[in-house]
Amino acid sequence: MSDDARPHAPILTVTVNPALDVTTSTERVVPEHKLRCGGTRLDPGGGGVNVSRAIRNLGGITTTLYTAGGPTGQAYRQLLEAEGLPARVIPIAGSTRESFTVDEDSTGQQFRFVLQGPELAEREWQAVLNAVDQDLPEGGYIVASGSLPPGVPDDFYARVARLASRRGAHAIIDASGPSLRAALDEHVHVVAPSRRELAELVDADISDLDTQIHAAQQLIADGRSAYVALTLGGAGAVLVSQDEVLQLPAAPVTVRSTVGAGDAFLAGMVLRLAQGRGGAEAFRTAMACGAATAALPGTALGDAATVARLEEVLAAA
Repeated sequence: MSDDARPHAPILTVTVNPALDVTTSTERVVPEHKLRCGGTRLDPGGGGVNVSRAIRNLGGITTTLYTAGGPTGQAYRQLLEAEGLPARVIPIAGSTRESFTVDEDSTGQQFRFVLQGPELAEREWQAVLNAVDQDLPEGGYIVASGSLPPGVPDDFYARVARLASRRGAHAIIDASGPSLRAALDEHVHVVAPSRRELAELVDADISDLDTQIHAAQQLIADGRSAYVALTLGGAGAVLVSQDEVLQLPAAPVTVRSTVGAGDAFLAGMVLRLAQGRGGAEAFRTAMACGAATAALPGTALGDAATVARLEEVLAAA
């Protein structure tokens, strides 16, 4: 049995604002002209769903909870069903949003257009919370990830974290702004902010690595999170826990698309933790997963063989 296929604690992912990812390319992006595009790729995207898809690529199993509605939602459901992911769908009245990514062939630049999600009625987002309450396994892991659509309160992820606490489960929250701040007030297991997001959380200037690490340590000392994974772009990442500070460089890959890389990072981290691995190994897998995804075009997610190879590279770093 491979390491990735080892048994692991149950994992539930939650995506309240999924997106049908549309990816294409054109020679050059210019205003006012019709831009003839190349082939189009469609993927079922959104934070938690991408985490589930990345964990599946590594040999793990999750339950995927997400909302869907309208013609776009129907297309989204068909794509996800074709991938064979165990899922529970919460129907909504509005139409699932789309995200549009264009690769500019002449420069290699990528343009990402992220549309606003449909407004959810209270009964709809409450239905998501009810499903979490029903499906969340004792002692398992829940990954609640992505933006909140209009109509969903800022404390939505805090409510998810509260439900996790009642079940003795580990909450991993990937959000930003008021929704992340509210979730941290309930204590979570893992957060993975960018430098900007961390600065907003501590309301301070953290322009150098030492102050960034100190800010992450303060979140842990305050009991707001057990792990803080601080992503530093091309400079790699830092994982801070109560016991240690770990730093890894960016894996040596040629970046082709950053879409889904953060979700893949989180997937590697969660899967290893759910397997009972330590923080250092989980962090290394997370870095490898993010890099393997960034090396692929469009919204494709890294595969297990590439992740394993990059893990070896990072282990020797």
